[in-house]
Order: sequence, then C-alpha cells, then structure tokens
Amino acid sequence: MTQQWLPPIHWDGDTVAILDQRLLPRKEVFLRCTKPQQVVNAIRNMAIRGAPAVGVAGAMALALGAQNIQAADPQTFKRKFVRLCQQVKDARPTGNNLGWAVEKIYSVVVENPGSGVLELQELIRQKADEILSEDVAANLAIGEHGKELMPRGARILTYCNAGALATADYGTALGVIRAAHASDPSIEVYTCETRPFLQGSRLTAFELMKARIPVTLITDNSVGTLMQQGKISVVVVGADRIAANGDTANKIGTYMVAVLAKTHHIPFYVAAPRSTIDPTLGEGREIPIEQRDPKEVTHFNGKAVAPLKVPALNPAFDVTPHKYIEGIITEVGVLHKPFGKAIRKAFEM
Repeated sequence: MTQQWLPPIHWDGDTVAILDQRLLPRKEVFLRCTKPQQVVNAIRNMAIRGAPAVGVAGAMALALGAQNIQAADPQTFKRKFVRLCQQVKDARPTGNNLGWAVEKIYSVVVENPGSGVLELQELIRQKADEILSEDVAANLAIGEHGKELMPRGARILTYCNAGALATADYGTALGVIRAAHASDPSIEVYTCETRPFLQGSRLTAFELMKARIPVTLITDNSVGTLMQQGKISVVVVGADRIAANGDTANKIGTYMVAVLAKTHHIPFYVAAPRSTIDPTLGEGREIPIEQRDPKEVTHFNGKAVAPLKVPALNPAFDVTPHKYIEGIITEVGVLHKPFGKAIRKAFEM
C-alpha cells in the first residue's frame, strides 16, 4: 500500500507540486511549479532529491515545458524541446535516473515524426505520467522481492533516505523495510544521520515514524561499534547510479558502511530500479561524482560551525565496489554475482 500521506511529487492540474524536503521534518510545504526552470531549480537546490524522484521530476519538468513551448510547427517545437532536454539533464550529474527519464521523454519526439505540436505535447505528458506510475509499481515490486532477504526479527541498518521521499512513492530501500515490517512487525531499523545534509535524521526517521516502524537514529560514526556489538543483522541502501559490473554510487558514506558490513560478515544489499543502472559505464570509477557547496559542511542552518575560511570538501556521493555488495534488489528480482551477467539478463526481462 502506497503512503499517500507523503507524495513527494505529483500533478495538481497543470502544476507540478513538489514537497520541499529542505523544510522537513519541521514543515510540510509544497512548491508549486508552473515553469520547467522551477522544477530544475528544485532539483539543483535539493528541494527534491533521491535518484528515482529526480528522474520523475525531470520527466514532469519536460512535460510542463512542452506545454509552455510556443511553436507554429513541429520543427520549431523540436528545436526548442531539445534545448530544454539538455537543461533538465544537466540539473544534477551523478544519478542515472534523470538522464534515463530525459531520454525516455525525448524518444516520444523521435518516434512520432509525423505528429503535430499539440499531439506531441499530449504524448509527452502521457509518457511523464507513465514514468511516474511505473516508478511506484517498481518500488512495490522491489519491496516484495527484498522482504524475503530480511531475517525474522531483523535489525536493519539503512543509510541516507531511499523512501517515499526519494521516489514517486513507497521507496526502494525503505520499500523493502515497509514490506518486511508488514510481514514481520518485530523488525527494527537503525538510520544513520547522513552528514552533511542529514537525510537520515530529517527524512528517513520522519518517514519510518510516520509508518510506525520502530526506528533508532544513530550518528554516522557509530556504525562500526553497533556492528561490533552484534546489533545489526543486515544493511539495505538505495542507489543513485549502478555501473554494469555492479559498482554502486550512493550518498557519501555508503562505502564506509559497506566495508564495515563486510568486515563483520553482515549482508549489504542495494535496492534500486533498473532505471538506476547505467549499462554504458563498465565500472564505478566512470561515474561522475557531484561536488557540492562546501558551506553545507562548514555551516548548519546558515550558521558557521567551523572556523571561518577553513577549506572543506563536499562530495555528494561515493562508489561502493561490487565486491562488498551481496545483492541488488530490483523490480524484476534480486541480482546476484556475477553482477555483469545478472544485469544483462535483467535488461532482457
């Protein structure tokens, strides 16, 4: 069952409504976007984040933009639309779902060369709606496949936020947790705070409490101790881009968690739809890593928490090599090693 109390992005007539995640958990405020650039800004400024959600937002931005394009003929429409596609695709570099969604939307133009402007606008809107609904269906399927991997009474560690807020609804890693909890209410969850943007403490804890799933917030640097004490039985995280060999980019700090899990013989799973997999990249070192504003590290709520002018690094993501990953949970099933072969097979399904 989807969590209709918290749709992070949806249509309100011809307006794209985006839940501003920067204000959570204190306020639930929706941004109302009537222009594609407003959606792009929401993506860049982290008002909406999470690779699947960003992909859906990109698709809806293009549908919104297509409606706003003034063109007397299809050729003029297509030229303007191509420029818009590039602007949306460039909003954030690491997640694969955004580029995937842009390509899906652009394929409508390519596959309908004889269509007029009004028909193209309608077809683009239909494709965006399809991407949104398919994301929800994929998340539900991920949950069903993933719950079978969670031991009874599991103490699950998750990192960052891969829930309803990071998708169109329900979630990937949290989708697994939701489905597992529905079958086994005895499970418990530990969520890391996820410095510096605090997605774990602000968003994941918020979502799980809303869903009445037992959750305990921990600092990022306490993961090793909890594993050493036997308090973690399984790890499940989301992903922003997965290379053809299974190497996975996710929120910075995920690699640290994966190494610790391997050291303590704890299974580490990645939950993501196939749209997160980028088969054009052979391995993780080819994944572009977004570098964000150092002030996210040196400041908190606009106030300095470090010496003025101290240099700071703020990579938004890191890459976990596939050797640390037990399995990749997708909407078509759980992919196991060798991941290259499993991924190729998954795209044939």
